[in-house]
Amino acid sequence: MLRLYKTPALLRKLMPGYTWLKEEQTKKLYLTFDDGPIPEVTPWVLEQLAQYNAKATFFTVGDNLVKYPEVAEQALSQGHRLANHTQHHLKGWKTPLQQYLHDVAQCQQELEKLAPAAPKLFRPPYGRITSRQSAALRGTYELVMWDVLTNDYDKSLSQEKCLQQTLKHTQSGSIIVFHDSLKAKQNMMYALPRFLDHFTAAGYTFETL
Repeated sequence: MLRLYKTPALLRKLMPGYTWLKEEQTKKLYLTFDDGPIPEVTPWVLEQLAQYNAKATFFTVGDNLVKYPEVAEQALSQGHRLANHTQHHLKGWKTPLQQYLHDVAQCQQELEKLAPAAPKLFRPPYGRITSRQSAALRGTYELVMWDVLTNDYDKSLSQEKCLQQTLKHTQSGSIIVFHDSLKAKQNMMYALPRFLDHFTAAGYTFETL
């Protein structure tokens, strides 16, 4: 089974209107977590980040913000950033334009109740978005993709390989995707603390987008 961990440079050139990584001369990394917040996983992630004084950006599903605002507030209180991942985790390729835009706007309304002054960052679920959807959102939102995908949600992937491939492909300025979801819980809980330990020991810091 072919898995992509590192976003190909050709793809970044073909899709120039997105943020794929940060051009950094210093040792900075950008951890991101998709699909939360949920009480079963997100507080554990926050504990791990706190141990390393690491900050992260959480691309949140609006429906989870409605259900678990206290978990989102916990992330904010610890200096992390919340961002938009649609209200209902929609697949852009299968969703009509106006429905998609409405869903993004719903999520943004929930975010602004919690952090009204935060930058407007958007990541399409599954990385799947049409050109019309991205054109309509660009200008209002920074469209954030990733440089390194951990594949932590893949249950056929071993914990060790998830970690090793993520370590292998991460470099200064990388935007890394983990998931604070039940599906990804097993691999993420193995890989994240070891990832943090490895790069902290190597002199890296972890910043919000």
